[in-house]
Amino acid sequence: MKRGCNIPTSARTLAGLSFLLVLAACSGSPSGETTDAGLPPPDNAVAQVDQTIIYNAAVQREALAQGMIAEGERLPPDDPEYERIVEELIDQRLLALEARRRGLQNTPEARRRLAAAEERILGNILLETEIAAQVTEEAAQRLYSEQTELSRPGEQIRARHILVDSREDADAIIGLANDGRDFAELAVQYSTDIATRVQGGDLGYFSRDGVLPEISALAFSTEEGEIAGPVRTNAGWHILYIVDRRAPEGPPFEEMRSSIVRFLTFETISTLVEELRAAARIEVIQPGAPESLVIDPAGTAETEPSAEPQD
Repeated sequence: MKRGCNIPTSARTLAGLSFLLVLAACSGSPSGETTDAGLPPPDNAVAQVDQTIIYNAAVQREALAQGMIAEGERLPPDDPEYERIVEELIDQRLLALEARRRGLQNTPEARRRLAAAEERILGNILLETEIAAQVTEEAAQRLYSEQTELSRPGEQIRARHILVDSREDADAIIGLANDGRDFAELAVQYSTDIATRVQGGDLGYFSRDGVLPEISALAFSTEEGEIAGPVRTNAGWHILYIVDRRAPEGPPFEEMRSSIVRFLTFETISTLVEELRAAARIEVIQPGAPESLVIDPAGTAETEPSAEPQD
């Protein structure tokens, strides 16, 4: 079955996917550091704090998280905001190093927060990996081709038109046209259709369902440059001259590319999440239940009794 770029999605799925995309854009992996004392900083380093390095990639992630750049863009080093972000990352690194010096990373609260951060980062890395594998230029081109075929406008015809009251008049006008008289001049002289007569009977371009069925059947069965008719409708007898035929092209790929990539991204994440949900055993525990499920960072599950009321 052909896919459409506006496939309906449940409200829950849309909300969940939007949340995952925000995490993927804003969380990112840690900025990274090194303890190679004595070695010169690498080319992509932007600062050295004690024995650790802050890299340009961390600056770019922070700029993206702060909404200063869009996905795929880069914040240039000569931008005034670049230096500000570097200073913020230096302060952040100093605070983190001091927290480690004090052993705060070993407190229960820190372990819980670090475990939650690791979960978000790993989830984002999985999403990024899956998107990189599925949302390719080839996939975008393939979906564009499918959608172009599905939504391409049908053939259109441009015709001139003469409307008269009787079959005899129509046959006489066709005879004049076959003898070499200009069809547009004949329309101005003889047509009773006041809406098109002054334009030489020009109907402009129309599709199969854009005119009366009798006119459509006659026009689309006649070659370009030929006279068709007469055919009768409630308005009278019609004669057509087929000026041109065309099959309009859809919008170019580059114009549609960003929309296609967004759709493929949502489709990829939606498919992955739904597959994981289908393969997992999930039980939502209501607040106030006697036990709640706890997943520790090592991946083992255990039940944690709820707090007992104090006397």
